[in-house]
Amino acid sequence: MYLGIDIGTSAVKVICTDGTEIFASATADLTVQSRHSGWSEQDPQAWWAATCAALAEIDETRSLSDVTAIGLSGQMHGAVLLDAQRDLLRPAILWNDSRSTKDCARLQEALPEIGTISGVLPLPGFTAPKLMWVARQEPEVHGRIATVLLPKDYIGLCLHGEIATDRSDAAGTLWLDQATRDWSSMVAAASATDISWLPRLADGHEVVGQVTAAAAAKTGLTAGIPVVAGGGDAATGAVSLGATESGRGFISLGTSGQLFVAGDAYHPNPAKFVHAFAHTVPDRWYQMAAMLNGARPIAWLAGQLGISAGEVVDLAEAADATRVPTFLPYLTGERSPHGDPHIRAGFFGLEDSTDRAALCRAVVEAVAFTFADAVDSFGDTITGLPYLAAIGGGSKSPFLLQLIANVTGQRIGRTAGSDAGPAMGAARLAACGVGAMPLADLGQQPVIADWFDPAKTAGLNDRLSRYRALYTALKTLD
Repeated sequence: MYLGIDIGTSAVKVICTDGTEIFASATADLTVQSRHSGWSEQDPQAWWAATCAALAEIDETRSLSDVTAIGLSGQMHGAVLLDAQRDLLRPAILWNDSRSTKDCARLQEALPEIGTISGVLPLPGFTAPKLMWVARQEPEVHGRIATVLLPKDYIGLCLHGEIATDRSDAAGTLWLDQATRDWSSMVAAASATDISWLPRLADGHEVVGQVTAAAAAKTGLTAGIPVVAGGGDAATGAVSLGATESGRGFISLGTSGQLFVAGDAYHPNPAKFVHAFAHTVPDRWYQMAAMLNGARPIAWLAGQLGISAGEVVDLAEAADATRVPTFLPYLTGERSPHGDPHIRAGFFGLEDSTDRAALCRAVVEAVAFTFADAVDSFGDTITGLPYLAAIGGGSKSPFLLQLIANVTGQRIGRTAGSDAGPAMGAARLAACGVGAMPLADLGQQPVIADWFDPAKTAGLNDRLSRYRALYTALKTLD
């Protein structure tokens, strides 16, 4: 039995599986702190507490003594800073934090070729510019740094006591030379980072440590269980779908959104802010459009209206589509395809008759429109794909998936248990790491339970055009 632990932004998710069927799952909620405009932080100790709580819930239905290996997945790009005693120096700066905009410009000026080295141009969500901001604004913290970890690797440290990461998560820092799949001393030097602070690199299925006695006492796991490196949530989501082989793609609808296409070579496309990153499996890369807001605007509107995210989608489906305002979903700026940390969300075209259902429809359509922009940014790369699989919490909504199919012109397929994608991928890597699954089997694709074929919807393309025009009109405003 294998555990997959996924450190998300809104929750920690843990599943227990044989690599195919999920026998138990649990989630523990997380909150994000924003002490200043554009800031997004979490306390890594809250990740560990949530992990322990989710493991305790799993143990109520499936004994943790049956677990034989553990895989890790997590939100990418977060900066977890530790001192020489491995104590936290400050809250983690997350993937959707925009404070380091000036540092991105400085980094690109210092290293013009960074887009080709790192697979994408500098943006404030990435880890390297965060270190530059810390050096500039918190020099006393920067002077005490001994280790920089990514979110899932902090949980790895808590579990097995080692300093390690996988190449897919490392890819999202900007410090990785994507072509050589090793740390870049040039990028580190240009971004106020001592390369000795960075963890050792492994492929996702490699065992990097064993559960310590202290972690076993805290979690109920058995000491000595092997833990594999795992991967960033995009790459582990890919593993859950067999998207480790060239020509396979998927969309992810979590707090953030991704459009992911796997390949067997490194093909950077920095001008369109399409990420070209190392995969978590050997000799594989991928291209990805990353949308900072994903399905998050639906949850945001749900909170404002005092209803559930599911009720937002239900109201959206029932709305009169001919009287829908336009919504820009950029609550935390945007990465792909705009590379614009300054743009913010907003409604346009509100009328006295605009009701809650119309607001809900505008927000849900805007999520679909971000995927239309993502598909366009890929150009011809995506035209030969037979379909895009769908994972993440937002994939539970047939209405949203059909909208995405309609507006992108892409066939969408959903598997059973699609919301457990990254955790399932991490568990499969764990099975591979202990020899229970050949590496080649990570390319096996699950059966598609539901298909969403593109269909013409009256007025939808006109609303997409208005959405794009609104961004163009507002992008110069701070």
